[in-house]
Amino acid sequence: MSTSPRIARAARCLGVASASAALVFGVAGNAMACTIKDFSAVAECDGGKGVIRVTDVDPLGVPAEVTVYLENNGADLRKVGTQVVEGSTAEGVTVTFDENWKPKAEYRIHIAADTYVDEDLPLLVAPDKSCKKADDTPPASGDKPGKPGKPEKPGKPEKPGEPAEEEPAEEGKAPTPSTSESGTPAGSGGTNNLPSPEGDSNLAETGADSDTGPIAGVAAVLVALGVSAVFYSMRRRGSSMR
Repeated sequence: MSTSPRIARAARCLGVASASAALVFGVAGNAMACTIKDFSAVAECDGGKGVIRVTDVDPLGVPAEVTVYLENNGADLRKVGTQVVEGSTAEGVTVTFDENWKPKAEYRIHIAADTYVDEDLPLLVAPDKSCKKADDTPPASGDKPGKPGKPEKPGKPEKPGEPAEEEPAEEGKAPTPSTSESGTPAGSGGTNNLPSPEGDSNLAETGADSDTGPIAGVAAVLVALGVSAVFYSMRRRGSSMR
């Protein structure tokens, strides 16, 4: 007598020696058949990104196709993806869908497992808060960065040919006159005490130039010689008269 695959799987789950022994249990195969209650789904975060996990705890290990849809007002807005669960056990086998879900987003999850299941799980609603990345964590109150200071405004560049602005004089101090504006005080030993060119011309007219000394010396010698000659001549004249 041949047995159905369902009875054979039930026999393995019950741990009986043969499929024929499973017939003793009557409806045991139907009692342990794969149902929608063997599946569950959850939307959660995994390392800062959103995921949807569907778990199958069917002890018979019936392959099941899982399809996830994003819902919008009761209609399928987008298909997230499809995966097949194989080799499920009573401990459960989980498939994961990467989905950057938004808070309170709704998802429809359809299960198709052989001739046992062809229906949806209860509507899945995402959590109230979205997943945060590691670098999105706000700093502690003591680590709050200070507000950067306002950069200084650069000064206005001077235009070519335009005189630079003079710095204002300190309060209570008169501005210092420039060299060209201040006159030389009287009686100072500067170069302004030298004789003017007009005085040089007067000395030239009277003969008081740089050669006056030597000429005066020569004249004095000549006068002395003349006096000596006159004196000598007078002595001879007196001698002859005697």
